Amino acid sequence: MTAPTVVLLVRHALTATTGAVLPGRAPGLHLSDEGRRQADAAARRLASLPKITALYASPLERARETAAAIGRTRGLAVRVERGLSELDVGAWTGRSLKRVARRPEWRVVQRHPSGFRFPGGESFTEMQARIVSALARLVERHAGAVLVAVSHADPIKAAVAHALGAHLDLFQRIAIGPASITAIAYRLEGPLVLTINSMDGDLAGLVA
Repeated sequence: MTAPTVVLLVRHALTATTGAVLPGRAPGLHLSDEGRRQADAAARRLASLPKITALYASPLERARETAAAIGRTRGLAVRVERGLSELDVGAWTGRSLKRVARRPEWRVVQRHPSGFRFPGGESFTEMQARIVSALARLVERHAGAVLVAVSHADPIKAAVAHALGAHLDLFQRIAIGPASITAIAYRLEGPLVLTINSMDGDLAGLVA
């Protein structure tokens, strides 16, 4: 029997604007003090797992800094994978969530994301195709291994929806909190979602 490839999807830890602003791909956003504590806590949780073969991160600073905390505990270098990057929200970059939530388009974002493209940015369907393709490349590269991929809430939600066979229009029903861990085993028979949005507790039982 071919061993599955287990991908541990970690959302970056808190920044000063998490939950208040749509940061998109704007550079220069770093983890807050609490975020650094969260990243260290996620690293300690992952330390209970068997050997992790590789560690990847989105190119954005908040993801690379979260991955660096994990890398220090595992002795792994962080490898940047552009396919793990945040959703490109284009002209909405840097806008407050309260402000955009008043726009008529916000209902489409929440109820029919497959039909929405951010002005000057990416569509949700393009984002999902990107993250799914990136994960497929990593799975092929590390067949039968366990690896960590540090990304962002929307891409992880889209990857989970794809693995579950759920329509993209339902992906907003999936919660992915800062520094949470989501695990998907990629098998010949298809993906198996092992845990979603895990925030605490022992992870050792996830990987045989």
